[in-house]
Amino acid sequence: MSKLRFMTAGESHGSTLTAILEGIPAGVKINLELINNDLARRQQGYGRGGRMKIERDKVEIVSGVRFSETIGSPITLLVKNRDWENWQEKMSAFGEPFGEKVTAVRPGHADLTGIIKYNRRDARDILERSSARETTMRVAVGGICKEYLKAHKISIESKIIKIGGVENTSETGISEEIKMKIDEAKSKGDTLGGIFEIIVHGVPVGLGSHIQWDRRLDAKIAMAMMSIQAVKGVEIGAGFDCGNLFGSQVHDEIFYNAEEDKIYRKTNRAGGIEGGMSNGEDIIVRAVMKPIPTLMTPLKTIDISTKNSVLASKERSDTCAVEAAAVVGEAMMSFVIAQAMIEKFGEDFVNEEM
Repeated sequence: MSKLRFMTAGESHGSTLTAILEGIPAGVKINLELINNDLARRQQGYGRGGRMKIERDKVEIVSGVRFSETIGSPITLLVKNRDWENWQEKMSAFGEPFGEKVTAVRPGHADLTGIIKYNRRDARDILERSSARETTMRVAVGGICKEYLKAHKISIESKIIKIGGVENTSETGISEEIKMKIDEAKSKGDTLGGIFEIIVHGVPVGLGSHIQWDRRLDAKIAMAMMSIQAVKGVEIGAGFDCGNLFGSQVHDEIFYNAEEDKIYRKTNRAGGIEGGMSNGEDIIVRAVMKPIPTLMTPLKTIDISTKNSVLASKERSDTCAVEAAAVVGEAMMSFVIAQAMIEKFGEDFVNEEM
């Protein structure tokens, strides 16, 4: 069992979202403001919907931290849903069912498959948990992991590469051309996806292993990124371009600097990982997010109660959430790298001699 693990709980319109993170060493300084800043970043971005105007996510840490420092025990994190007051009857844990059922299942969403798998009659039983609202707690967990990594001089950043087929030319945020594309989609009641990139600086050599399939760092990163709602593909370094190039154009040549007694590479097409292990270069990962499946101009579907052809149900939704997905990508990457660091160095307290 991994020394670092987490679990989230809660529904999109429930009273709270929670997470438990176990395995963070003692002695990590926690800056709550930085974690809340990441939560705010997850709610921002061009093309976000009305829900983001209601919620102002702030995390509460109710265990595992004392006087702004981790103490080695499980860390419990909690975010309250401000919209709960409007959903108490519809989402009540007990009592009689209240409100209309959601039966016009949405193409591309978990609705229909989840209903069949769990033998439900109301898609709300599925959509409340499958919602990307769950990533709120992943970002909070990632914030703790970032603080641990910071103690080891490892940092993580993200940027938007493309949205709706338009290359992002902005150094910060997204370009005006992309904003116009998002506005166009919104005017049509449609949605857009895109590609984001995660970069990790300062990773030591040797995280992960080539020994077994489930210890490979690239495999763990791919799983973490693919677990983010609506992500449909992941590449590391040169990624899918490797299939179009000669080996001489893909592999990073290795050099030695005698003066500095340092082995180095001039390129990083491997994206910082070779043989399932970090090689000391920046880890570079890209993920593609599909357009959100809740459309304001709904697609055709069936009503599961009547089997009649209808238009899909409309939940409050975003036109584009690629910028938010990038923040979640940072969080999941932070967890994977922190997990690999703890597995390799086995710290009980931060900066224990390695």
